[in-house]
Amino acid sequence: MKVLIIGAGGQLGRSLQRTVPPEIAIHAPSEWELDLTKREHVAAAIAKYHPNVISNAAAYTAVDRAETERSVAFAVNVEAVEGLAQLCAYAHIKLMHVSTDYVFDGEANSAYSVDAVTRPMNVYGASKLAGEERLRATANLDFALVRTAWVYAPWGHNFVLTMLKLFRERGGTSVVADQIGAPTSALNLARFLWCAALREARGVFHYTDAGVASWYDFAMAINEEALSMGLLASPAIVKSITTADYPTPAKRPRFSLLETRTSVAAVGAHQPHWREALREVLKELKDPKS
Repeated sequence: MKVLIIGAGGQLGRSLQRTVPPEIAIHAPSEWELDLTKREHVAAAIAKYHPNVISNAAAYTAVDRAETERSVAFAVNVEAVEGLAQLCAYAHIKLMHVSTDYVFDGEANSAYSVDAVTRPMNVYGASKLAGEERLRATANLDFALVRTAWVYAPWGHNFVLTMLKLFRERGGTSVVADQIGAPTSALNLARFLWCAALREARGVFHYTDAGVASWYDFAMAINEEALSMGLLASPAIVKSITTADYPTPAKRPRFSLLETRTSVAAVGAHQPHWREALREVLKELKDPKS
């Protein structure tokens, strides 16, 4: 199986490269060679690499900026995705695409199933949902659409790296405690995607790491685990606050849990608890692999 990764330099793209199974050959061009928003780039990469599968790990993910950059968010998350889907359908290439819990409104009291009603509450979520809809409407497209949430990695820009920076520089910070979800290592998300590719999975799937946490719980775990590994010299002070205490340009969902058991069973993937996954990422920060 030959897989072309779009967005190879991002946290998921790098994680896909780190976790690739031996029976899969990957091509991971830089963003300069393969810009998702440039249809000619995608067409040229398909002609050059002849992939069986394209894994789209590229997206506009600046949730707050999207409120004032709607056109940019939609250009990347909708128009570019539609163009990619059309090229994949024409060339008979399977498309693996990643979406988000933000397509839901966060008002549920139980985990969102793959067929739950979508109702995004901000521009970013609306752009990702519109991208999903364009992809699913593309005739003759073989696809696997995977929604996830709260993704972080040892690289890139994410909550874990931000917390560690604040703990070291300021000795602590305040973190929202009334938003609930499941922290998800990009390494485990990548492993799920590889399992889905090898199983030739089709349709819509959900993946997050196992367990439940608030952002405050997550921050406290980062504090504790990093301290135990020697990544912090002293414990940080983490203050619990509410969403109302920390207003942001984009509304955040109160509840972001996705129903994942069905999807995990369908592709035969392993689903570690989020705290176990956090330890793996922090270990990578302490002792980076080549």
